[in-house]
Amino acid sequence: MEETGGGAGVVDLKMDEEKVPWPPETDPVFVSCLLQPPMSHHDPNYVAIRRLLLHRKAHSLPQRKDWRCNRRGYAAYRNFIRRPRNWESQITQSYISTASHSGHWASSQGPHSILFDSESQSSSRDLRGFFPSSGHRSSFSSNDADHQFGHVEPAYSFVGMHCIFDHCKASVTILKFGHMSSELLAYGSSDGSLAVCHVSEPPSIIQHLRGHSKAITDFDFSSNNQYIASSSVDKTVLVWEISKGHCIRVIYGTSAQLCIRFHPVNNNLLSVCNANKEINIINFSTGRVIKKVYFDKELTAMDNDHTGQLIFCGDAQGSIYTVSVNSHTGSISRSHKNRSMRSKSPITTVQYRTFSLVARCPVLLACAQDGNLCFFSVALEIQGYLTLLCSLKLSPRLHSIRASFCPLLSLEKGEFIVAGSEDSNVYFYDLTRPKHACVNKLQGHGSPVIGVAWNYGENLLASSDSEGTVIVWKRAKTN
Repeated sequence: MEETGGGAGVVDLKMDEEKVPWPPETDPVFVSCLLQPPMSHHDPNYVAIRRLLLHRKAHSLPQRKDWRCNRRGYAAYRNFIRRPRNWESQITQSYISTASHSGHWASSQGPHSILFDSESQSSSRDLRGFFPSSGHRSSFSSNDADHQFGHVEPAYSFVGMHCIFDHCKASVTILKFGHMSSELLAYGSSDGSLAVCHVSEPPSIIQHLRGHSKAITDFDFSSNNQYIASSSVDKTVLVWEISKGHCIRVIYGTSAQLCIRFHPVNNNLLSVCNANKEINIINFSTGRVIKKVYFDKELTAMDNDHTGQLIFCGDAQGSIYTVSVNSHTGSISRSHKNRSMRSKSPITTVQYRTFSLVARCPVLLACAQDGNLCFFSVALEIQGYLTLLCSLKLSPRLHSIRASFCPLLSLEKGEFIVAGSEDSNVYFYDLTRPKHACVNKLQGHGSPVIGVAWNYGENLLASSDSEGTVIVWKRAKTN
């Protein structure tokens, strides 16, 4: 662009014909800016400002066309704009860990320390753009990847272990990252202890919360990550203040407390499922039960939708229930019961997701102990009615192994989940391809992997096993 004299205070911005193709392809915002009439003829700066806006708009068109939002989140867009131009040809070196102290870095290098194998050639071909193998170089060229996926991002190519927590000697049954947090991690074990950690530099355990006398079945962070509410087989619910490491409230029950959630909108409400086949809505401030509703079997897994008006829970016989909740009064009522899982095994995971590119609507993941994985669409306009979209049958499990969605990996193609296994590996599956569902795995645990959890930015994946080891895996950087 050049600056030429056009009168006092007038700047004439001439666009370079080679850099800005004319006419550009149709874009509503561009056309509306182009056709906007010059309402202020007396303003000498109007033409210059309009030309500047059109110039910037023309340059931004290619990038906007590369990135089709489709309701993808901030983390995905951030990874997209930071990606290097030649990321397809980059092969990231793996790292291995050596056992030592809790919360230590996993920094010892080794080219074959972590294997990213797949169970079939077809599954490996379909996802080479997402999983560049650390042990060998793929024959899949970057041009083929661009042709098949457009501009794909290496969503889950891991560089190895970020850190390890191995102080716990009992099975770690449940682990979670803090609400919208990339660094705060907590995990509960079968000996009743709860550990709160920071996985940033350096990784460390900041609180040991001891109060339960038996195994922890579930816990949840409050929305501001100041409190943790934990449930246990010892028939109690404990509320912890994380900063002080103190238990500030004990809520006694008459049976084992199996799962617990803070209400996502009204954090003064706690939803607790117990072995008495009921859900209790508890006032967080007073510890009193506000409402309760009874079910046919004991409820073993639970999750809320994003509005807080629905609770999805699974029972010990493979049924999925949808429950309506009033966010103000805490009143609760049963809405639907779904038996599509064809399983009579306890549900270990129920996870809600706001949107899926495959279903084009909210979705629900359910995992049973007998290895059944089911993927449902959620009709919010019909009080959370569930429709089975696809299912996957894995080998039966002895442990209550959990699973989780992989939101970033599901942006381009398929519906991907991550789950633990009895053979000590962490597996990635595509639910839309039941014949070749396994697309990759992480090897590093020495006993059955029970829990898995992503942090907020999805650059870290935490997994726990039956011997008390927690491994935090680090996803490869895209910048």
